[in-house]
Amino acid sequence: MTQAPLIIDIAGPELTETDRRRLAHPLVGGLILFRRNWRDRRQLTRLCAAIKQVRPDVLIGVDQEGGRVQRFQDDGFTRLPAMRTLGALWSRDAMRAQDAATACGYVLAAELRACGVDLSFAPVLDLDWGHSAVIGDRAFHRNPKVVAMLAKSVLHGLLQAGLAHCAKHFPGHGYAAADSHTTIPHDARALATILKSDAAPYRWLGSVLSAVMPAHVVYPRVDALPAGFSARWLQQVLRDELGFDGAIISDDLSMAGARTVQGRTMTRVQSILAALGAGCDLALLCNQSLEPGDVIDGVLADLSEAQRQGRWIASDPSERRRRALLPRFPGLNWDALHAAPTYQRALRHLP
Repeated sequence: MTQAPLIIDIAGPELTETDRRRLAHPLVGGLILFRRNWRDRRQLTRLCAAIKQVRPDVLIGVDQEGGRVQRFQDDGFTRLPAMRTLGALWSRDAMRAQDAATACGYVLAAELRACGVDLSFAPVLDLDWGHSAVIGDRAFHRNPKVVAMLAKSVLHGLLQAGLAHCAKHFPGHGYAAADSHTTIPHDARALATILKSDAAPYRWLGSVLSAVMPAHVVYPRVDALPAGFSARWLQQVLRDELGFDGAIISDDLSMAGARTVQGRTMTRVQSILAALGAGCDLALLCNQSLEPGDVIDGVLADLSEAQRQGRWIASDPSERRRRALLPRFPGLNWDALHAAPTYQRALRHLP
C-alpha cells in the first residue's frame, strides 16, 4: 500500500491542468477547499466531481465549522451558528442544546456531502478560557464535560450524514493567547493539568473520533516542540495514553507557528517530515498554490527524494487511516436532500 500523506490546495474554482497533474501524484492524499474555490453550489459540485475523476481516492476537505469559520454559506447552504451558541443554550436547557448540536452536525454534513465534500475540519474541542481570540466563539464552552457532550452530539449528526470529521486542536489551543498563524503560542501548564481539562474531551470521545488535528502550540513543561511535531504528544499521550487510533492530520504547515521551531526556520518539506516523523498521518499544506513559482511541485519533488533516500518511510497504517476517512455511502443530491424528512427535521431543530 502506498501512503499518500500530503493535503494540498488549488487556486481557483475550476481544476487546471497543473491541478490535475498534482492531484495525480501518488504522494497527494487530500485537497482542502477555501472560499476562493467557491462560486456557487453547482460549481462546487462540478469541482468535487472533477477532482474524483482524477483521483477517486483523494480526500476532499474544508473548514466548515459554523459561525465565522464557514467557507460555504450562501446559494442554499445554511448559515450555522458559532459553537459557543450551543454552549450558551446548554446553560439554559442542556437537552435542547444536545438536540440542536446534532441538528447542526447533520445539516452541515448533509449539505457538504450533497456537493461531494468528504470531510470537515471540525469540531473544535478547545476550551473557551477567554484567552484566545483565534479560538473565541469557535469553542463550545469552558467546561470540558460540556464540550465533550456537545461535540459528541455534533459528531452524531456528522456521522449520520456520512461526513468524516477532524477534531481540533489537540491537546488544546484555548488557553494560549497567541495566534499560531503568525507566531508560536506557549502554554506553560503541567501535563496533568492539561489532561484533566483541555485534553479530557479527547479521552472521553476516543471511541467516536475519526481524526484529530494537533495544535501548533508549545507546552514547555511537556515538550519543547509544538504538539504537531512532538512524538511525546502524538505517540505517548494521544496514541498510547488516550488510546486514539484514528488519523492524525497536521494543522497548516505553512503557518508561522509551524515553520519556526526552537529558533530554527524550516523549509516546507522539513516541516512535513517533522510532522510525519512525530506521528501525523497526513500533512496539511495550505495556500501554496497562490505562491509564485511551482511551490507545490517543489514540495512533491523534495518529499519524493526524502522517501528515496530513506529519510521518510511510507506507513501502511497511516494510509489505512486516511482511506478510512473516505465516505462509505454517497450523499443525497441537493434536491433529494431538501425533500428528505430527516433534513427538514434537522433544520427545525437548529438553535
